[in-house]
Amino acid sequence: MASKADIARALLSIKAVFLKPDDPFTWASGIKSPIYCDNRLTLSYPEVRTLIDEALAEKSRELYPEVEMLMGTSTAGIAHAAIAADRLGIPMGYVRGSAKDHGRKNQIEGRVHAGEKIVVIEDLISTGGSVLDCVHPLREIGANVLGVVSIFTYGMQKGLDRLAENKVENTSLCDLDTLVDVAVEEGYIKPEDKARLLAFRDNPSDESWMTR
Repeated sequence: MASKADIARALLSIKAVFLKPDDPFTWASGIKSPIYCDNRLTLSYPEVRTLIDEALAEKSRELYPEVEMLMGTSTAGIAHAAIAADRLGIPMGYVRGSAKDHGRKNQIEGRVHAGEKIVVIEDLISTGGSVLDCVHPLREIGANVLGVVSIFTYGMQKGLDRLAENKVENTSLCDLDTLVDVAVEEGYIKPEDKARLLAFRDNPSDESWMTR
């Protein structure tokens, strides 16, 4: 199975994760961020896509051998859930951010039965909101959500707390600590930038990391 460092190298190589500590991005919330993650880009690079989706499938089976179905988060988790489920030879589906306002007004797409053992596939864990939007509707219909397997996590405390409060277990193929180490080793950022990136992660609303 691919290591966290393998996944980090792959994400950095295609700029799915982009690090700019000296010229930060601005999130919709107004927070200045030295990191931007767009794992949708992995779908456009077959070698990276295969590496990630095989790892998602293997990790899902390793952690949850009883898994019966994969469910993707909308929208970035859908394609990865489909490919990983194909690797495992099990059904998949996905959960919309909200129910449709027409037709059958589904929020959950795919045939899910009460008690079905499900692993949720997510691309990115930050504050945990999108994955909880997937888990809650599944639990409401009686599905047994075993856990979440995601591509990348920032490891932000808010996200960790929200998942813990909702009794949701997440395992990520890669995390910010590993990614920052690899980024320094391969020259994407300067060694002194490591502390700045981790300081941002630990308190995103505190902009003092920008002047360190």
